[in-house]
Amino acid sequence: MYTLKNKESSARRGEFRTPHGTIQLPGFMNVATCGAIKGGLSAIDLKNINCQVQLCNTYHLHLRPGDNIVKSQGGIRKFTSWNGPVLTDSGGFQVFSLAKLRKISEEGVDFSSHIDGRRIFMSPEKSIEIQSNLGSTIAMAFDECIANPAEYTYTKNSCARTTRWLKRCKNQLDNLNKLEHTVNKSQMLFGINQGSTYHDIRIEHMKAIREVDVDGFAIGGLAVGETADEMYSTIEAVELYMPADKPRYLMGVGTPANILESVLRGVDLFDCVMPSRNARHGKIFTWQGPINILNSQYESDSEPLDLSCDCPTCKNHSRSYIRHLLKSKEILGMRLCVMHNLYFYNTLLSRIREALDNNQFKTFYNQYINIL
Repeated sequence: MYTLKNKESSARRGEFRTPHGTIQLPGFMNVATCGAIKGGLSAIDLKNINCQVQLCNTYHLHLRPGDNIVKSQGGIRKFTSWNGPVLTDSGGFQVFSLAKLRKISEEGVDFSSHIDGRRIFMSPEKSIEIQSNLGSTIAMAFDECIANPAEYTYTKNSCARTTRWLKRCKNQLDNLNKLEHTVNKSQMLFGINQGSTYHDIRIEHMKAIREVDVDGFAIGGLAVGETADEMYSTIEAVELYMPADKPRYLMGVGTPANILESVLRGVDLFDCVMPSRNARHGKIFTWQGPINILNSQYESDSEPLDLSCDCPTCKNHSRSYIRHLLKSKEILGMRLCVMHNLYFYNTLLSRIREALDNNQFKTFYNQYINIL
């Protein structure tokens, strides 16, 4: 259940009550694709960096170790030792981005595994069955993630099919939530808005999927090649038609500036691999702006990564030491950098919420949009 606590123009301060805890919004979900953050972070580490939601991926967990294995272990929360909310991506993006050979039909998608080439068929029902086995807090509806740029008529027809798939996802989840051995009988469902950068198709699709009784809505298919201005204008077009009483999730976004711009336009929830991926290559987010810790200027620098940060990395280690670890290919270097960047992102969202609580978001935005 979503509760709006405050609003500053289109920016929203809310909270979302789930069976596994209340998510304070705007919020960032930490991406644990296969049940762990790349860079050596466990669910226990996530608690120490103020993570609210762990995001895991249906496609990858279905392939390894297998969703039935995860179910036998009590679901993804017990499997990973994470006791907070978990959102599972439906696998749609991975099917369309990783599979070299695929065939789309009304029933679903037939494709080859990127791991061993074996043939797999993923339908809306199958995606929801896998997510039910995983027992996540929030399941995502199965959709077609349309490439950018996309042909207009194809995009329109694809969105119509994604709407039909959403209804099938809803029916499947309702049925599975009634079964005796279902891991999470209160599993929630989010629908996904698609439409490339065609505003009329986006709006038409949003009007269609909001008629389905789900728990929240995502904007998918952005940050995949379009310009930042195209992304922001698309968000503005869709936001006007999104239910005000449900969370709004922008999938796969993004930079700190992307987040500030999207909160300004009414988005509540984010996920992105960028902070962990960048960290593994020495690219660090700080409140003074991004830095590359591999640069020679940090070779003898005894300061922490960020003078304004109190994460475990910054409390205990210097720039010089972390640069040395990365240069020496020590796994600890990646781990410390990933921990810092995710802490930075979680703190950024916490400070955005604090600013919204005090009607100071626009001031906060103006202070940091160019720095970050």
